[in-house]
Amino acid sequence: QVQLVESGGGLVQPGGSLRLSCVASGSVYSINTMAWYRQGPGKERELVASITASGTTNSSDSVKGRFTISRDDAKNTMYLQMNSLEHEDTAVYYCYADVTTWGGRGHDYWGQGTQVTVSS
Repeated sequence: QVQLVESGGGLVQPGGSLRLSCVASGSVYSINTMAWYRQGPGKERELVASITASGTTNSSDSVKGRFTISRDDAKNTMYLQMNSLEHEDTAVYYCYADVTTWGGRGHDYWGQGTQVTVSS
Protein backbone atom coordinates (compact mmCIF):
# COMPACT_ATOMS: atom_id res chain seq x y z
CA GLN A 1 0.00 0.00 0.00
CA VAL A 2 1.09 3.57 -0.68
CA GLN A 3 0.24 6.72 1.24
CA LEU A 4 0.52 10.32 0.02
CA VAL A 5 0.66 12.99 2.69
CA GLU A 6 0.50 16.71 1.88
CA SER A 7 1.68 19.51 4.12
CA GLY A 8 2.37 23.22 3.95
CA GLY A 9 -1.09 24.64 3.52
CA GLY A 10 -2.42 27.49 5.59
CA LEU A 11 -3.68 31.05 5.63
CA VAL A 12 -1.74 33.65 3.65
CA GLN A 13 -2.36 37.21 2.54
CA PRO A 14 -2.73 38.11 -1.13
CA GLY A 15 0.68 38.42 -2.71
CA GLY A 16 2.19 36.00 -0.24
CA SER A 17 3.85 32.62 -0.75
CA LEU A 18 3.45 29.06 0.42
CA ARG A 19 5.29 25.85 -0.31
CA LEU A 20 3.34 22.60 -0.40
CA SER A 21 4.98 19.22 0.01
CA CYS A 22 3.73 15.73 -0.79
CA VAL A 23 5.54 12.68 0.53
CA ALA A 24 4.91 9.18 -0.78
CA SER A 25 5.51 6.29 1.58
CA GLY A 26 4.85 2.59 1.76
CA SER A 27 5.48 0.06 -0.98
CA VAL A 28 6.94 2.56 -3.46
CA TYR A 29 9.19 1.11 -6.16
CA SER A 30 9.05 4.05 -8.53
CA ILE A 31 6.93 7.12 -9.07
CA ASN A 32 5.89 8.11 -12.56
CA THR A 33 3.85 11.25 -13.09
CA MET A 34 3.04 13.37 -10.04
CA ALA A 35 0.66 16.28 -9.96
CA TRP A 36 -1.12 18.85 -7.86
CA TYR A 37 -4.85 19.34 -8.20
CA ARG A 38 -7.09 21.77 -6.39
CA GLN A 39 -10.76 22.19 -5.65
CA GLY A 40 -12.06 25.62 -4.74
CA PRO A 41 -15.38 26.36 -3.03
CA GLY A 42 -18.20 25.39 -5.34
CA LYS A 43 -15.81 24.39 -8.10
CA GLU A 44 -14.72 21.14 -9.70
CA ARG A 45 -11.31 19.66 -9.06
CA GLU A 46 -8.77 21.02 -11.54
CA LEU A 47 -5.20 20.25 -12.49
CA VAL A 48 -2.74 22.82 -11.22
CA ALA A 49 0.58 21.37 -12.35
CA SER A 50 2.20 18.05 -13.19
CA ILE A 51 5.70 16.65 -13.45
CA THR A 52 6.84 13.46 -15.14
CA ALA A 53 9.55 11.09 -13.96
CA SER A 54 11.94 12.73 -16.41
CA GLY A 55 11.16 16.16 -15.01
CA THR A 56 8.90 17.53 -17.72
CA THR A 57 6.46 19.96 -16.18
CA ASN A 58 3.13 21.35 -17.17
CA SER A 59 0.93 23.90 -15.44
CA SER A 60 -2.43 25.54 -15.91
CA ASP A 61 -2.57 28.98 -17.44
CA SER A 62 -3.99 30.40 -14.22
CA VAL A 63 -0.80 29.64 -12.28
CA LYS A 64 1.90 29.99 -14.95
CA GLY A 65 4.65 32.26 -13.81
CA ARG A 66 3.52 32.09 -10.18
CA PHE A 67 3.64 28.41 -9.19
CA THR A 68 6.55 26.01 -9.65
CA ILE A 69 6.31 22.24 -9.36
CA SER A 70 9.35 20.12 -8.54
CA ARG A 71 10.24 16.71 -7.15
CA ASP A 72 12.99 14.98 -5.21
CA ASP A 73 12.91 11.31 -6.09
CA ALA A 74 15.47 10.44 -3.44
CA LYS A 75 12.89 11.56 -0.89
CA ASN A 76 9.78 10.44 -2.82
CA THR A 77 8.62 14.02 -2.44
CA MET A 78 6.94 16.57 -4.68
CA TYR A 79 6.73 20.28 -4.04
CA LEU A 80 4.61 23.19 -5.19
CA GLN A 81 6.12 26.62 -4.64
CA MET A 82 3.28 29.13 -4.82
CA ASN A 83 4.13 32.83 -5.14
CA SER A 84 2.01 35.92 -5.70
CA LEU A 85 -1.01 34.14 -4.29
CA GLU A 86 -4.44 35.46 -5.16
CA HIS A 87 -7.87 35.07 -3.60
CA GLU A 88 -8.77 32.75 -6.48
CA ASP A 89 -6.07 30.30 -5.38
CA THR A 90 -8.08 29.47 -2.27
CA ALA A 91 -8.78 25.74 -2.45
CA VAL A 92 -8.02 22.34 -1.07
CA TYR A 93 -4.86 21.17 -2.81
CA TYR A 94 -4.49 17.46 -3.53
CA CYS A 95 -1.40 15.47 -4.37
CA TYR A 96 -1.63 12.79 -7.07
CA ALA A 97 0.93 10.17 -8.00
CA ASP A 98 1.13 7.29 -10.45
CA VAL A 99 3.11 4.78 -8.40
CA THR A 100 4.62 1.43 -9.29
CA THR A 101 4.77 -0.69 -6.17
CA TRP A 102 7.27 -3.38 -5.24
CA GLY A 103 4.68 -5.84 -6.39
CA GLY A 104 5.23 -4.48 -9.89
CA ARG A 105 1.79 -2.96 -10.28
CA GLY A 106 0.95 0.63 -11.12
CA HIS A 107 -1.79 2.51 -9.37
CA ASP A 108 -3.09 6.04 -8.99
CA TYR A 109 -2.91 7.46 -5.50
CA TRP A 110 -4.29 10.61 -3.91
CA GLY A 111 -3.47 12.50 -0.78
CA GLN A 112 -6.06 13.69 1.71
CA GLY A 113 -5.68 17.34 0.72
CA THR A 114 -4.33 20.46 2.37
CA GLN A 115 -6.26 23.70 2.68
CA VAL A 116 -4.83 26.90 1.21
CA THR A 117 -6.70 30.08 2.07
CA VAL A 118 -5.69 33.43 0.58
CA SER A 119 -7.30 36.25 2.50
CA SER A 120 -6.48 39.63 3.91
